[in-house]
Amino acid sequence: MVDSHMASERTVSSSTDLMNRALAALGELGGPVTFPVASLAPASVEAIHRLTETGDSAEPMTIAEVSELLTVSAHTLRYYERANLVDVERDSRGHRIYSPEAVRRLVFLTRMRLSGMPMRDLQHYVALVDAGAETVPERLDMLIEHRDTLRRQIRELTLSLVATEYKIATYGGHAGE
Repeated sequence: MVDSHMASERTVSSSTDLMNRALAALGELGGPVTFPVASLAPASVEAIHRLTETGDSAEPMTIAEVSELLTVSAHTLRYYERANLVDVERDSRGHRIYSPEAVRRLVFLTRMRLSGMPMRDLQHYVALVDAGAETVPERLDMLIEHRDTLRRQIRELTLSLVATEYKIATYGGHAGE
């Protein structure tokens, strides 16, 4: 009986510690997010650089190659083209040929869509890019607003994860598995 009581106290103590660490990492729910964004940022930036390093001398890519590279369907790529988000050339047989510039734009577009940016915002952003350098301040504002939304969502999801881990630990499971 004593062992069961001590185990229960350890579980409550460890889950309380877990909750306290998570809340501290969240910056009291209002501060900057340091978890998990800080731990993911270098890998994500590196992956994006790898995807966009097509180089000026890179060969054009087919829709199948771009689809595989970005792990999106050919249907999605055609949809982005119809929505005027990307310009795609055609070869002599009428097949789509994606330039390195088009692939770089698609990398960005797919990341933004995956993160929840609405199509109307992407269309507005692309129109601003196509309008030239004088639109950089407005583009920056759009991206900062989207980043802030993502950070808010990450904080909310992190707190939900912490609450779930807390309950797992409370029921005698092992949090963090």
